[in-house]
Amino acid sequence: MSGLLAFPITRKWPPRFADRLQLYSLPTPNGVKASIMLEETGLPYEPHLVSFDAQEQLSPEFLSLNPNNKIPAILDPDGPGGRPLPLFESGAILLYLAEKTGRFLPRDPADRYRAIQWLMFQVGGIGPMFGQVGFFNKFAGRDYEDKRPRDRYAAEAKRLLRVLDKQLEAQPWICGGEYTIADIATFPWVRNLIGFYEAGELVGMADFPNVMRALERFLARPAVARGLEIPKSG
Repeated sequence: MSGLLAFPITRKWPPRFADRLQLYSLPTPNGVKASIMLEETGLPYEPHLVSFDAQEQLSPEFLSLNPNNKIPAILDPDGPGGRPLPLFESGAILLYLAEKTGRFLPRDPADRYRAIQWLMFQVGGIGPMFGQVGFFNKFAGRDYEDKRPRDRYAAEAKRLLRVLDKQLEAQPWICGGEYTIADIATFPWVRNLIGFYEAGELVGMADFPNVMRALERFLARPAVARGLEIPKSG
């Protein structure tokens, strides 16, 4: 416990199991990237719910771990060299956990970088663009009379889906026959776009059958089903 107590975040979210990786998150598309990865790898971890309703992401304790006030973030008591490692940004967390466990990231250097490029495709494109579609289709932006912003982001979401659909045309996963962190990063956002954001018709999901097949395959994984519900609220 002494190693973790040096981190202010443990004062707000005290660990019950100090030898386990600590996860601070919400079951959002970015948040579940980390919980799904942890479920897939089988690493022991302890989840903590960061309530945005209570603005806990703005608390001094959370900001001490992630100054960008976003989830997910982790605190691994057994980081490199046996020292605790605090880490934020979902893409960085996926890379770290993949390298820590030797899973879901190809060992061949060329294949490894191909997986990383598709991870970056999600982080830099799919996440931000799908999020804007959600804002303009479901949240405050839907009341804007001018629909040009919504249509612009919907068009870009369609373009990204077209790229992804082409990539999945003759293979089960984004990087080929191997399930990787690129899939773990991407498909929670696809699920959210057509589910929570209610934008399936807007972006024409019926035009992307390969994406839909891969999403179905993704959601059928037991670790994914568990990870989508973590952390539980109350």
